[in-house]
Amino acid sequence: MPLSPAPRRDPTWPGRMGLALLGVVLLWPLLQATEFKPWVLLDAKAMRVIGRFLAGFVPPAHSADFLLLVARETWRTVAIATAGITLGLLLAVPLALIASRSLSVSALSGRIAPLPRGLRQATRAVLIVLRSVPELVWALALVRVVGLGPAAGVLAIALTYGGMLGKVYAEILESGEAAITQTLLRNGASRLQAFAYGLLPQNAAELTSYTVYRWECAIRSSVVLGFVGAGGLGQQMDGSLKMFAGGEVLTILVVFVALVALADRVSAALRRALG
Repeated sequence: MPLSPAPRRDPTWPGRMGLALLGVVLLWPLLQATEFKPWVLLDAKAMRVIGRFLAGFVPPAHSADFLLLVARETWRTVAIATAGITLGLLLAVPLALIASRSLSVSALSGRIAPLPRGLRQATRAVLIVLRSVPELVWALALVRVVGLGPAAGVLAIALTYGGMLGKVYAEILESGEAAITQTLLRNGASRLQAFAYGLLPQNAAELTSYTVYRWECAIRSSVVLGFVGAGGLGQQMDGSLKMFAGGEVLTILVVFVALVALADRVSAALRRALG
């Protein structure tokens, strides 16, 4: 049987063009609402201002005292991120276990009892509140409570990332194979035992991978939190910007890029090891 000739044009082309035009129609009012005008940057006056601004960053600051200060603040930035994630884990793990349907004993009969259902919904509401408030807002509030310094940054990361980790942990646990966990619960195992021997072994790699990724994100967040007085590289950069010390800003930016790149490499290595 002879083959039918190939079509001369892509049969899905009209549909793709329609979706593209629909995207433009939907995007255009959004661009208008945000006053998005990138061509303003190409104006001659704007280019002169940008040139003078960039010229102030050269050469980068490289005195021994300043580099020692940057090294100390870099270590503080990593410490803020790591301590914040650790406290976030202490908050996220119990909330995730409560929010996960997989560990519900009453769900074994097919329907969760009203009290466990209400507790689960309340826990999910707490997770929504924690992750809905950006860490920058938490830091602004906490700086007034605990004062300037790393403590505000650590607590801000712990609260926001605790909500994020708890929500994702609960979803990961619920997406896993529930047969082993249900068997353990039916045979008298506690919820903690069912988690340790049923859910955790099959989901450990995914849980660890996401935790490492959030640690990498926390390093970036800790720098931003420094601008509101939470310490670390961000606070040092804020001070340099206010003093118009462009060379110091460039050095801090280079160190920050190297720090994020290193964190990315570490997290990628851990993911490969767990994979």
